[in-house]
Parts: sequence; structure tokens; C-alpha cells
Amino acid sequence: METMKNNEKSDTTKEEPNYRGVKAMPFVIGNETFEKLGTIGTSSNLLVYLTTVFNMKSITATNLINIFNGTCNFGTLLGAFLCDTYFGRYKTLGFASISSFLGMLVLTLTAAISTLHPPECTTHDDSACSGPTSWQMAVLLSSFGLLIIGASGIRPCNLAFGADQFNPNSESGRNGINSFFNWYYFTFTFAMMVSITVIVYVQADVNWAIGLGIPTFLMFLSCAFFFIGTRIYVKVRPEGSPLTSIAQVIVAAIKKRKLELPAQPWLSMFNHVPANSINSRLSYTEQFSFLNKAAILTPEDEINSEKAAVDPWRLCSMQRVEEVKCIIRVLPIWLAGTIYFVSMVQQQTYAVFQAIQSDRRIGRGSFEIPAASYSVFQMLCLTIWIPVYDRILVPILRKITKKEAGITILQKIGIGIVLSIFTMLVSGLVENKRRSLALTKPLGSVARKGAISSLSGYWLVPQLALVGLSEAFTVIGLVEFYYKQFPENMRSFGGSFLFCGSAISSYLSSFLITVVHRVTRNSAGENWLAEDLNKGKLDYFYYLIAGLMALNLGYFLVVAKWYKYKGTADNITSEVAMDNIKPEKPHVHV
Repeated sequence: METMKNNEKSDTTKEEPNYRGVKAMPFVIGNETFEKLGTIGTSSNLLVYLTTVFNMKSITATNLINIFNGTCNFGTLLGAFLCDTYFGRYKTLGFASISSFLGMLVLTLTAAISTLHPPECTTHDDSACSGPTSWQMAVLLSSFGLLIIGASGIRPCNLAFGADQFNPNSESGRNGINSFFNWYYFTFTFAMMVSITVIVYVQADVNWAIGLGIPTFLMFLSCAFFFIGTRIYVKVRPEGSPLTSIAQVIVAAIKKRKLELPAQPWLSMFNHVPANSINSRLSYTEQFSFLNKAAILTPEDEINSEKAAVDPWRLCSMQRVEEVKCIIRVLPIWLAGTIYFVSMVQQQTYAVFQAIQSDRRIGRGSFEIPAASYSVFQMLCLTIWIPVYDRILVPILRKITKKEAGITILQKIGIGIVLSIFTMLVSGLVENKRRSLALTKPLGSVARKGAISSLSGYWLVPQLALVGLSEAFTVIGLVEFYYKQFPENMRSFGGSFLFCGSAISSYLSSFLITVVHRVTRNSAGENWLAEDLNKGKLDYFYYLIAGLMALNLGYFLVVAKWYKYKGTADNITSEVAMDNIKPEKPHVHV
């Protein structure tokens, strides 16, 4: 017996990864910083690039950007699946980084080589401008395709890969993880600030080829930083797709649909949990009781020597059933978050068009703030608010509510949805004022657009600040929600839920814009979302989104009241069962 224990210790020692978190962190952070510097500035200004260099109409460019952003985000689900099932985070990140670099390189070539984009258009007559040829669009879309592959691999893996470099079972490792998260979000914000100011300015006011060449070089540095640290990385092996276990529970429940549940299911049903499981044990719940039938043990079910089911497609443990329930319970909240993102998408697109036809001068000088750079106010508000909320408001709320976090995660998400309604209302009021001054006191005109309003671009700050404030509540709340409510082995999969919600909202926004564009067309051919905002009714569109957010708030309040947090029990009996279940500490398998 003693020999067996020594052998187990020996095996454990051999498999224990050599954590070098502090040494690895500069390479991981460097990769992340340069990747964000390279891609964020380009993506934030891509709308201007398509309308000015590729001579696309605003509606076409907006829909293309929405589809591009949506596919980037939706691709994270496939990226997380391939990472967890086959390749692991290191290989996925390496391949995705190279793909992003190649995508940026091809996009730079479309600006640097004159034959890869349409001739410059300076006339106000939109019909006189020649659009891109089929060959030019093919090259442009190929760059988008490479960028989509890169984003699909990088977004769901980079944060988790950095955390993999620290030992979660040691105090120094846990402190290192916290330090990494702090540096991660700091560099993320720093990269965003630099991208939408310096890089966007070079692209819009100096030269597009140089402006795209800079982030391409930064993306090359991102790849270099990543591969330089190869020898010291901890590379966690993939443990299989969580989608398989979800499918097994559903199939087993269907096979046993005619069976009746026992009187005390939490005591009599199959509930084997592997010793090496990283998931904390969950209590029995009565929600979605149909799935509980997957854990009914029948004479036909076989158990192996390790007390596990021989055929997991016929018999699943109660633990696995409860893990699937966690995912199902998340879905209604995820839908509310997806609809919420529609309001954010409008500020990423139409707020730029508002800025283009506003007075962007600083003082009385000739220098103009690039239209895409106004989103810096959104990030400033987000960056300033987070420490204020965490250091000042949370302690106050903690004393009032007696909750450790001050308010619950769902309350935090709900506050952000309320703020999104006010964001759209303020946006509509500002647009109404901007259009009125453009028609009565214009400063000049923009090619292919129309008159520039004498309203200062700084009037866009309130709506962008509200977006940042709303994001600080809802988006950060959703990140925390998915991380805590998904089983531990599904957190990469859960992390992709945020991006998938954002992806679907991009597609939904594109569909909504197309419908409004057609339904509101008048006899003169103009509509709410006209090429020249002064001839449209963008404020009406903002009010429409505000109404959609109000309906979403009502829906969210209903599903939030129905939701049960992971680990809570439906009744006293399940609470008794919890007393006999001790959660296990998570550990890393290498």
C-alpha cells in the first residue's frame, strides 16, 4: 500500500508542470499588447477606410463591418472547440497570431497598391464614384478572412493561456494570476487608447498605407514575442470537447424518457465523479427534471472497475446532468445580453458618421479630431469608472446590502441595460440638434456626405460616456457571469458565449438596418439612414433602438427572477445533500 502511494506521488511529480508565470508573463503580455495595437486601431477605423478608399456606400460598409465583426466573434465558438478538443491553447494561439499578421499584411497591400483599390473619389456625386472591382473585393475579403481566423483563435484563448502559466494551487500562483489579469486589462486599455488616437490619426490624416503598415508591423512583433517564449510556456493539453458531454446527457435522457424518477433522486441515482475532475460538485436541482432521467441506473447499464459508466451515451452522472443544466439556465440571460449588444453596435458605427458631419476642430485651429477617435471617450469613462466603482461604491453597497460584491451579478447586468436605454435617448437628442444646425448653420461639406454641422463633436461625448458606463456594468457583468456560472472545465467554452452574443447582435443590427433602410424610404428615395445624415432621421432610429432596449429590460427582469445561481438548491432536501458534498480544488492537467 505504501509502495502504491509512493508510486502515485512519483507519477504526480513527473506530470507536475514547471510553472514560470513571472518569466512567461512579459511574452504573453507583449503578444497581447502588440496584437491589440495592431488590430483594434484598424478595426475601429475600418468603416472610414471602406467609405473613403473603397468608395462604398455607408449602408454597404456598415453591413459589411457588422458581418465581419459578427463572424470574428462567432468564430470564437469554433476556435474554443478546436482548442479544447484537439490543439490546445499554445498551438491555437500560434496559428491564429500568424493568420492575423497575414490578414493585416494583405489589408495593407490593398491601400499601398493602387490597383487593389478603386481610384480616389472627390466629387459629391456618389453615382460618379467607381466602386471596387470583383478582384479588388476578393483581395479585401481574403484579408478579412485571415483576420477572422486570427480573431477566432486569439480571443477565446489568450486570457486563459496567460493564466495557465501560474500554479493555481499555490498562493504565489494565485497572486500571479491576479497580477496577470490586472496587467492584461491595463495593456488592453492602453492599446485601445493608442490605437484609436495615434494609429487612427495616421490612417485618416497622413496616409492609409502607412497607417495600416504600422499595425501590421506591430502584429509581426506580437507573433515574435509569442514564439520567443515557447520554451518556458506551460502548455495545457486539451481534455476533450464539453459539447460531447452535453450531447451525452441529452441523448441518455431521451433514451430513458419513459422511466419515472425515484422519490429521492439525489440519494438513489448514479452520481460518480472522477477523482481527477476539476469541477466543483453541484447540488441536485429540480429545474429541467427531464434531464435527470439520464442518471437513472437500470439493470442494462454497466459500470466499470473505476465505478464509471461503460456507455456514457446511455448513463450519465447527476454531476454531469447538473453541469448541463448550468448551461441551459444561462441561455435566457445570454439572449438578453445579445440584444443589449445591439445598442453598442450603433455607437461603433453611426456615432462615427455623426462625428464626420460634426465640427471636429479643436478650438479655432485647423486640426480636426479623426472621427473614429471619439470612441476614446467611451474607454476613458470605462477606465475611470471601474476603480471608482470597485474602491468607493462597492464598500458602501456592501454595508447596505450585506453582499460581498455589493450587488449581484444579474443586478449589475440589469443596471447596464437601463443605461443603454438612456444612451439611445441621448444619442437621438444630440443627433436632432446636430442635424438642425447642419441645415441652418453649416460649416462646409464632406465629399459624398453633405453639410458639416456647426455643432461641436464634443456633444457626442455624453452618449459615448454612457456607452462606457453601460459597458462597465453589463459587459463586465456578463464576463463574470459566464466565468462563475459555467462548470470549470467549460470556462473556455463559456468565454466564447460573450463573443457569440456580440456576433449575433452584429448580424441582428445589420438585419435591422436593412429593414429600416427599406421600410422608411420615401418618394424622393431618402430614408432614416440616408447617406447624408442631414437628409435622414438617424434620431428616429436611435429612439427605435431605445424602445427595443426597453423591451429587452422587461424580458431580462423576468428571466433574472427565474434564474438560480450555480450551487443553489431548490429545496431543503437538496441543501441537506450539499452537506455531504465537499467541493474539490481545481487543478491543472498537463
